[in-house]
Amino acid sequence: MDKKLFVGALVKFFSGLVAFAVLLFLPAGTFNYPQAWILTAILFIPMFIAGFVMMAKNPELLRKRLNAKENESEQKQVILFSGIMFLAAFVSAALSFRFDLLMMPFSVSIAGAVIFLAAYILYAEVLRENTYLSRTIEVQEDQKVIDTGLYGVVRHPMYMATVVLFLSMPLVLGSVISFAIMLLYIPIIVKRIRNEEEVLEKGLAGYTEYKKKVRYRLIPFIW
Repeated sequence: MDKKLFVGALVKFFSGLVAFAVLLFLPAGTFNYPQAWILTAILFIPMFIAGFVMMAKNPELLRKRLNAKENESEQKQVILFSGIMFLAAFVSAALSFRFDLLMMPFSVSIAGAVIFLAAYILYAEVLRENTYLSRTIEVQEDQKVIDTGLYGVVRHPMYMATVVLFLSMPLVLGSVISFAIMLLYIPIIVKRIRNEEEVLEKGLAGYTEYKKKVRYRLIPFIW
């Protein structure tokens, strides 16, 4: 076992957990925030399990997923905008709960949790199919075009999964305002995809042919 990778993964996991809790429970002014506990559980428990699976079976993939340093200037903007969006969405959800402002029924939170977990399974399947997946836009050494499974349906199934994941989060939290803010993820991910495809066309052999074979980027029959 790579001890440095293991420790690094644990540090990132628990620092992310603490930051997430601060963003939700501090603005809410209470720990008695059931929706926030549900989202924390369905987000971090599968993440913890997935981390151990990657550590055991594919540590290189885990290393790639932990690396968030972008070289592309356009992607740095995407990360900045995404960070601002998440900050606003989570804080607004907590404030909505605190002041009972435009809150959805609790049944919506349960439905949102089911959708979130289904999207998480989809996300895990994408990670299984494509071992080249990193969090940064790059063409890796000996990288090949993946065109099987979900990659035969849309060119960016990971982003398809993240759209569902992120839009279901405010549903779990039960906040109309947070959901409206999270809709900004759609133009953000469109910008990321367009830049990523430019990079892949230039540096990844066979990607232009793959684009002709699989027409849709994100949503079948739509885009």
